[in-house]
Amino acid sequence: MIPDQDRPATPAGADKFDDEHYPGYTMGRAADMLGTTQGFLRSLDEAGLITPQRSDGGHRRYTRHQLRLAARARELVDHGTPIDAACRIITLEDQLHEAQRHNRSLESESGS
Repeated sequence: MIPDQDRPATPAGADKFDDEHYPGYTMGRAADMLGTTQGFLRSLDEAGLITPQRSDGGHRRYTRHQLRLAARARELVDHGTPIDAACRIITLEDQLHEAQRHNRSLESESGS
């Protein structure tokens, strides 16, 4: 059977599998995936590095993007960097990456 062209060929909600900003991970699952504690994730929230969304019941829900940031923070902390400094480093790395992406975009526009 050929799917209608007006409707997506994927089941409802399946597009969220590839969305790195979809809050699909509970705190327990996120901590398990990162090999860390839930307290560590809470400390990243308190430090302002990641702000998880909340479910209707008030439980923290993390995105894949946030898990990558948390993994980077854990790497820095495991090497002796204080958590506040690790969060600042990651924020600066993220800003640098965004500025580089913006510059590449401007260069490609001017070269066209």
